[in-house]
Amino acid sequence: MPDTQTLFADGVIEASVRHGVARLKLAVQDGSGTPSPTGMLVVPLAQLPAMAGAITRLLREVEAKARESQGQNQAANVAPVESPEPAAAFRFQG
Repeated sequence: MPDTQTLFADGVIEASVRHGVARLKLAVQDGSGTPSPTGMLVVPLAQLPAMAGAITRLLREVEAKARESQGQNQAANVAPVESPEPAAAFRFQG
């Protein structure tokens, strides 16, 4: 398996298309909420719909899991537990 680099990003500073390549400058917010560049995602324009589709499918899966979890909490008549983590943090186990 080739070496891969992991980038954390919680935003996009800039997105552009040049010469058939989409470039997304990724950002991470510091403690004061100011975005700071963390890397760049470069995708051939022909592959952008497939990439966007994969992210959209993941988002739908996350939303479905959240609805399922919410339904289970309501069915069990259990109040949701407050968590210090943001609501978008999910951990899936296969």
